[in-house]
Amino acid sequence: MSGEGITNVIRRLRFEHGEMTQGELAQKVGVTRQTINAIEQGKYSPSLEVAFKIAAAFRTEIGQVFQWKGEA
Repeated sequence: MSGEGITNVIRRLRFEHGEMTQGELAQKVGVTRQTINAIEQGKYSPSLEVAFKIAAAFRTEIGQVFQWKGEA
């Protein structure tokens, strides 16, 4: 599924959390590093479950990680 319309701040959050690597985040979430990379670059939209797990890894709300840039 394409990530068009959905943006995220995962890279910034990783930096703010002790320069967490994509691999470390992937391990916490239960996906591959490649999946985190694709999500971070906006090439892939995560499932709702994975999106919530990513937010939980940063101890924040899902809306602080992902934003919808759809049509107004």
